[in-house]
Amino acid sequence: MSYLNVDEVESALQGLALSYPAVSELIELPNKTFEGRTCHALRIGANPDADAILFTACQHAREWGGAEICVYLAADLLEAYSTGTGLVYGGTAFNSWTIQSIVKNLNVIVFPCVNPDGRKYDQDNDALWRKNRNPADSGGNPARIGIDLNRNHSWLWDFRTKFNPGALAYGTLSSDNPGDELYHGSAPDSEPESRNVHWLLDTFRFTRWYLDIHSYTGDVLFPWGDDGDQSTTPTMNFRNSAYDGQRGVDGGYLEYIPAGDKTLVQGAAQRVCDAINGVRGGHYEAKQSVYLRGTTGTISYPTSGTVDDYTYSRHFADCTKGKVYALTLEFNYYDVDVRTSFHPPWTEMEQIIPEIDAGLVELCAANAPAWIPPWIVLYRKLWPWEIWDPMVRLVEPLARPVLQRVLGERESAP
Repeated sequence: MSYLNVDEVESALQGLALSYPAVSELIELPNKTFEGRTCHALRIGANPDADAILFTACQHAREWGGAEICVYLAADLLEAYSTGTGLVYGGTAFNSWTIQSIVKNLNVIVFPCVNPDGRKYDQDNDALWRKNRNPADSGGNPARIGIDLNRNHSWLWDFRTKFNPGALAYGTLSSDNPGDELYHGSAPDSEPESRNVHWLLDTFRFTRWYLDIHSYTGDVLFPWGDDGDQSTTPTMNFRNSAYDGQRGVDGGYLEYIPAGDKTLVQGAAQRVCDAINGVRGGHYEAKQSVYLRGTTGTISYPTSGTVDDYTYSRHFADCTKGKVYALTLEFNYYDVDVRTSFHPPWTEMEQIIPEIDAGLVELCAANAPAWIPPWIVLYRKLWPWEIWDPMVRLVEPLARPVLQRVLGERESAP
């Protein structure tokens, strides 16, 4: 056994959908990659109207193991549900009732390979390739091909305007140079791979949690990634141009997050870490994204255009979109050999997969309701988004200032 190639990832999803048709659905994504590949996701769940959790992986080509983590997670959940058994991952276990609750009352959506063109190129050449394979901005130079998909999303994409120039010194923000690994593309959301993730979020509008899988630091990260968090000044936020040029360095600006949201995402990240560490005694840590390389309180990894912050920010930028809590998981730990940090030998990856899947099942278990009230299902069927969306857009300009004032006062209250 070894890492799956891109065709095998697709075949695995198709095989699971055919084997478990009552509780799974193969989803064809609308945007083909530059090399003409059609991507698929898999929905696991007995009730299409239930809330959803979305897992994605392989945004970065060289981070191979994320695809296997997603495929094995899907296979484990479907088999355990169908046989009426639980799941045991080393020292972390889930009983059969928990698995039944997840599949009956939640939709688990896995998109294992966001960037198949890049994955194929890296597996064929072992080039430690990060980006996709779009040559549009390369000028014919093979070294300048591609866009970093995890810097391409519209959240603070215009980094030269939005961030303090000093934030560039960390080497993690973004780049407008096509030859750079962090090249963010010619425009926000320019890449079909990015738009496929957006499509899933728009289509499964009751998605409540999102987790993007990467390697390598042994961390579970929660928002925000541009600067430190604060919950006292709602107007200090990514939408407010008055703070442009201040983000991404210590001192002054801090990104607003409601206190309840901060407690929720931080707690969820810790639960995922605890489940992972319980498998074989690992030391995964929960951190705010901007502190990835260091300790809380000192910025070490400012980012722009990332998919996790884009996903969490959607509701704040447009209240017609449901709030989706977002996390990023970095599997594996740093190794002196960077290659094995990004994609460890398969014998080690076989040990990592159950670790990470334990964390993902824990996130599902924590958010799977014991039952779905029938009026919720009825509401979602009778009150379709085609009606709800225009009405909310009509009311939103009037309601938003009032809600911001009320919530701001509440957050600031002693």
